[in-house]
Formats: sequence, structure tokens, C-alpha cells
Amino acid sequence: MGLRIFNTLSRKKEPFETVVEGQVRMYVCGPTVYDQAHIGHAMSSIVFDVIRRYLEYRGYQVRHVMNYTDVDDKIIARSKELGQDPIQLAQQYVEQYDRHLQELNLLPPDVRPRVSDEIDGIVGMVKGLIEAGHAYRVNGDVYFDVGSDPHYGKLSGRKLDEMQPGARLEIDERKRNPADFALWKAAKPGEPSWESPWGRGRPGWHIECSAMSLHHLGDQIDIHGGGNDLIFPHHENEIAQTESLTGQQFSRYWVHNGMMQLNGETMSKSTGNMLPIAEFLQQSEADVLRLIVLNSHYRTPLAFNSEIAEAAA
Repeated sequence: MGLRIFNTLSRKKEPFETVVEGQVRMYVCGPTVYDQAHIGHAMSSIVFDVIRRYLEYRGYQVRHVMNYTDVDDKIIARSKELGQDPIQLAQQYVEQYDRHLQELNLLPPDVRPRVSDEIDGIVGMVKGLIEAGHAYRVNGDVYFDVGSDPHYGKLSGRKLDEMQPGARLEIDERKRNPADFALWKAAKPGEPSWESPWGRGRPGWHIECSAMSLHHLGDQIDIHGGGNDLIFPHHENEIAQTESLTGQQFSRYWVHNGMMQLNGETMSKSTGNMLPIAEFLQQSEADVLRLIVLNSHYRTPLAFNSEIAEAAA
């Protein structure tokens, strides 16, 4: 039997057939670098390291791209708290995560793009979406018009007419639809910004990954990966904007790992419920964490505590 893979898009296992025979183009969403990375981030990196190693074992040539989000609201907020330049703050955490990749015995991704180096491609993509009628300008901001995509919601299974403004939909009276999302944000004092046809500003979160994937892997890829917390809105929005621009299927397979839990709750930098990778590596060998991940199904939640770590050791 040939290789089969579970696809979040179809919610079933499918035969693994790549765009180019014998080659795999895989894009994995990496960390937003505003604080120390925790072992939940490491879990995702380990999952896709195992997938990559297995595909290479099966004879595929894998091109693996993992991005760093170094332009983001969280980074700007954190830099203000610390009184640091946001790009410099992000840089120190990029360097730290690069070290963690080595310490955890992970194969380095072939490309590790960061948003601040990809602005030209992002601006070009936003411009293309405006020209194609999928985006609109409002006072220096640019929004994607979800109503222009008849397939919006196909990854998460959400229907546009059932989405309510609130927790995960930014409320903004200037939008045509509450689910419309920012592609470009007008510059604010003290924030990093770049020139664009709509004035100085910075990219929205979702457009960043689409532009980096298009730049380094082309219009169509084989695997797009990340944690299952990214299914909506991040990956949903990536599909909408990318396929609206190219007119082609963006990724053949969507692969999502489950979340790591500490004290019964999902590990998260924003809530402080986390164990930094650096702290874990002071207590245990890197292979302990790999074995913990391998002992669980990659799509299920993974509980972590001292007893589990001792058993893996």
C-alpha cells in the first residue's frame, strides 16, 4: 500500500501524491518571536522533523521551509514593555530558537525566512489582491474581502454567515464584513513600518506566511503544517488570499499537530502556562522530549508533567 496522510481539509486519510513526483514542498508555521519559546513550540518542530525524516527515508526529496514571524502586534507590545526596538527584540529570540533547533537534534529547515526580509513580496501580493478585486483600501489599511471567496471556511468548516464578531473576529466598522482581515496596517508612531502604495505601514499576520510560501516554494505546495490552533483564522485566511491570487490549490495536504498541555491547560506564552525549552533542556536530555512526542499521536493533545518526563528518561 502506498503512503497515505491525514488531510485536515478533507478530514480523512488520502493517498500521498505530490505536485512533482519524488519531491515534497513543505511549509511549516514557526514561532512568533516575542518571548522565550516553550516545549509546545518544540513539539510542533519535532513532529514535522519526524515527518520530514520519514519522507526522506521513503526516498522523497524534501524542501522544508519554516518561518519566523518577527513583525507582529505581540512583538510590538512586548518591545514597548521592555523599551527595546521590536526588530532587535525579535532577532534575539530568532537566534535563541535557532540554537534550540540544534540542541533538540532537529534537521535545520532548508529556508528560515523572516517577515522583515520579505516585505517586497508581501506588498506585491497585497497589490495583486487589490487589482483582482479581492481586497480593498481604507485610510491606509488594506483588508481582504472574504465575501469575494465563495469557498471561504472550507478548512475550518465554518460558514461565513454564521460567524459572529467577537473573540476571533476583529470588530471594525470600516470593514465590509466582520470576518474581513487586515493584509496591510497603516503605520502608527513607534512601530516598525515600510513604504507601500498605500502609505507607510506593516503587513498583517496572515499575508506574511502566504507570501513567504509563494516566494520559497512556488504557487503550489504539498504540505502546509502547524499547530491545530492555527486552523482558524490563520490557515483559513492563508488559503483564501493565496488561492484568490493564484487561482490554484494552495496546499495539497494540511497537517496539524495537537497542543501540548501543562497542568491540564494548553501551553501558551500569552497566559504564562508554559515550560521554556531552555529550562527543559537544563533538566532533561533532548531525546526525552522527542520520545514524549513519539509516544503520542501527533494530532492529539499531549499532556506534560514531571512523571511523564521521568518515564521518558
